[in-house]
Parts: sequence; structure tokens; C-alpha cells
Amino acid sequence: MSKISTNQPLGTPTWIELGVPDLDRAKDFYRALFGWEYEERSAATGPFTLCLMRGRRVAALRPVSAADVEGESWWHVHVATDDCDGTAKQIAVSGGRVLVPPADVADLGRTAVVADPTGARFSLWQGRTLPGCELVNEPCALVRNDLACPDPGPARRFYATVFDFTLDGNDDLPDFDFTFLRRPDGHEIGGVFGDPTATASRWQTVFEVADTDELVSRALAAGGTAGTPEDAPYGRMAPITDPFGTAFSVITRPSAAG
Repeated sequence: MSKISTNQPLGTPTWIELGVPDLDRAKDFYRALFGWEYEERSAATGPFTLCLMRGRRVAALRPVSAADVEGESWWHVHVATDDCDGTAKQIAVSGGRVLVPPADVADLGRTAVVADPTGARFSLWQGRTLPGCELVNEPCALVRNDLACPDPGPARRFYATVFDFTLDGNDDLPDFDFTFLRRPDGHEIGGVFGDPTATASRWQTVFEVADTDELVSRALAAGGTAGTPEDAPYGRMAPITDPFGTAFSVITRPSAAG
């Protein structure tokens, strides 16, 4: 379990949000799945809902039109920066794109929507009153994000350039094209997975849970879909899809299972 009260180092996945066409249904689903509670907020860009665990903010939901979520849907990851405007400029000169320029989100922080050279979208987050997810690495909270893309080379060079990440291979997955991303302090923040079958590049979100098999049953009962749980090198995992087609994964790590 990790409690976060300060802004994370540059490039660390620090916040997640999801746009949904039916906010009430989404709240019901994620409450049934994770036990989240909610706090309604608004900003210049419109209303949004903060997702809470034990009173701490762990994610956000925002209403969007059905047309906005046609096709693949996923949890949108924000990475930390102490200078949203400066990092956005660095992305633009490093082969990425700034899709939505930097703007304030109420008193919470400053954000920009960007894309890497492979087309994977993510956001920057310069925290003010919200450093990002205030609980991570515990059941029903964010545990990791990985980038899956058909051509990983440009992505790896981009993230190493913009965020000063180092790249490490993964001996635990010798049959996969997977590279860890590490901050200058050596901390692993996720990885890049080369998947030639991927139809698009996207950042994947993984939530920790106490019991993957039980969580799959919860997802099905709440109106989602789920794949068969499987044991992986780092824990027992399963893919989940919410009622709107949003794909994510859950994992029970040995430490979480007790």
C-alpha cells in the first residue's frame, strides 16, 4: 500500500480518468467492482466525478457523448510533471503531439493531452491540490500502466528522451518484446510491450485486487465482461471490460493475496 501526498517525479503515471456516456451506470459498476465512493466536482471543461477510497482520491469519471467513446475505450493515464507547459513543448519537439494545450482543472492541477509518436494518448499532470492518485499499490487501486504498441522502437526512444527514462529488458518474459521504463532514480514506472497484433497503441491500466477470481465474478454480475484468470510471473491476472467497452486488467500479486 502506498499513500501519495506530494507530486510524483517526472514521467510517473500518477492519475487516471475515464470518459463515460452514462455516468450513473459507470458509478454503479465501479462501486460494485471496487467499492468506490464519489465526489462531484466541476471545472471550466465541465463536470467530473472524483472516485474515492477511504476518502482518498484514486481516479476520476467524466461524462462524454456516446459518439466520443465509439471504438476502443480505455482508462486515460496522466503522467507527472512539475512544468506542464514545458513538458508539452518538449513532447512537441521530440516527435509527439500536443492534442489539447495546457489548461487548469479547477484548483486541482494543470493538464495537457498529448500523444507519443506511435499515436498513444496520455496526459500530463502538474498537481496542485491533487498530486494524483492518493492511494496506489493496494486492492481496488491503480498498480501499474504499460504501453502496448505494434512498433515499440519509436515509443521507447520518445519516452527515454522526454522523461529521461532508462530501458531494461525483462528476463521473466523471454518470449515477449517487453522493456521496463525506469526513472533516473531507478524506480520502475511501467513498460513498453511490442505487440505486432495490436491495432493501435495505447496505455493499459492494471488495478490491484485481493482476489482476481472473485473480482471476475463481481464484474460479470455488475454488467461487465471478463476473461479467464491466469497465473503470470507477477500474480494472477484477468482482463475486464466495463459496460461501455472499457478494457483494463486486474491482478492479485502474492503480497496482496497475503
